[in-house]
Amino acid sequence: MKKRFLYVVSGMILASPVLHAAEVSESNFKATQDRDARMEWWREARFGMFIHWGVYADLAGVYDGEEISGGGEWIMLMGKIPKAEYKKRAAEFNPTRYDPDAWVRLAKQAGMKYIVITAKHHDGFALFDSKVTDWDVVDSTLYGRDLLKPLAEACRAHGLKLGFYYSHAQDWYHPGGGAARGGHWDPAQEGDMDEYLREIAAPQVKELLTEYGDVAVLWWDFPHEMTRERTEILSPLTQLQPGIIMNDRLGKGSLSGFDTAEQRVPGTGYPYDWEACMTMNKTWGYKGYDDQWKSTGMLLEHLIDIASKGGNYLLNVGPTGAGLIPEESVVRLKEIGEWMQVYGDAVYGTTSSPFPIQEWGRCTRKVLPNGNTRLYLHVFDGQENAKIHIPILNKVQTS
Repeated sequence: MKKRFLYVVSGMILASPVLHAAEVSESNFKATQDRDARMEWWREARFGMFIHWGVYADLAGVYDGEEISGGGEWIMLMGKIPKAEYKKRAAEFNPTRYDPDAWVRLAKQAGMKYIVITAKHHDGFALFDSKVTDWDVVDSTLYGRDLLKPLAEACRAHGLKLGFYYSHAQDWYHPGGGAARGGHWDPAQEGDMDEYLREIAAPQVKELLTEYGDVAVLWWDFPHEMTRERTEILSPLTQLQPGIIMNDRLGKGSLSGFDTAEQRVPGTGYPYDWEACMTMNKTWGYKGYDDQWKSTGMLLEHLIDIASKGGNYLLNVGPTGAGLIPEESVVRLKEIGEWMQVYGDAVYGTTSSPFPIQEWGRCTRKVLPNGNTRLYLHVFDGQENAKIHIPILNKVQTS
């Protein structure tokens, strides 16, 4: 891991924008207050764990003896696996090494403040005990137990927020579910999408929002063929969790709490809440032969770069079919945690840099209770005692 130097500068005072009554209606002001209250913990957190897990993890990127291209979680579509055949493979899914408490403790050790797990991905398979289909971990696998309830309990025990990823529009198993990249390949997938949304997606979202305690985030993915009318089938369900926030992938006409940037760090920040979700290697779901791992130094640079632009970093792990987080991920998360133990204050609760990107690294800032602003300068590649240029004119104090 590259050596890093962190400098803290305090005393710079920045003016805040003023909202005039003539410009903002009372209803909009209340809506802004409500949104800010929901987003407060998320803006403080800055760092979370994404978990992609399901039947596809057991296949590990291989079908019928062939390595299938694309993300491990897309193997059903990329390999054009028939429903009946995929269901047979699901019967073998038996994650006996699954330890949700260990997963949550690892996330906490890394300095992460929330977890988002794929309650149902595009293959339509539910990691929970759904009452509206037998295509779930309880009814279709050797394991036969709900995987989300113990994870929810572990999150509560260790003080992490829990979020659910839910593929609402694209579903390659249930009749009527959408299928991108060429559409359906199995006649058994054909059906009415509106009926699918009413009979499968909506009831399952209700289950997730009523059976697992507080749910902090609902992470939709992705709005394939979602019209405003179809969005309205699902969006009212979020009222079941008054404090919930959600991303921008539900569909036309939906109101999101934050926007998502996938597998990239934007060149600049945005004037709204946003999150970058990224993998440690090339795939979201587990592939046994994907060994293109990013270094811990690169992952830290992503975290700092994202925070310096006012965003959150949702870093993915893809557990194996047995229920183990790959050792390569574990090592990197622990090393990130060592850095966060020392420098976490330069990430948590910070906002975007007050000046453009600098050659020496990045800057995050934090407004202190006394009105001063503290700047954290993250030098990516430098030598100890080297001089760097900081483009500010205010009188500063260093610490």
